[in-house]
Amino acid sequence: MSGGARVSASRVPAERGAPIEFEFEGEPVGSYEGETVAAALLAAGVPAFGVTREGDARLPLCNMGTCYDCAVTADGERLVRACLADARPGMVVERNEAS
Repeated sequence: MSGGARVSASRVPAERGAPIEFEFEGEPVGSYEGETVAAALLAAGVPAFGVTREGDARLPLCNMGTCYDCAVTADGERLVRACLADARPGMVVERNEAS
């Protein structure tokens, strides 16, 4: 690539919303207003958002709401796409059981 200016991601200041906390599988997860559930769980090092019928870990694949691999149960609602759902203070998030 020639002629174009390149910007290093490490030099771009990140602005975050206010700190919030929600619950995943009974444990507190720190997040920020405006951050998705998937981003918060990945940042927290959560190893799996759910499991397949075969018992394999499910994690976000597309991060744009198409694949449903990031689906969780949020405040009792099943199959919520974590990559599209904004984290909210006090939200209760659980893994979906394979069906």
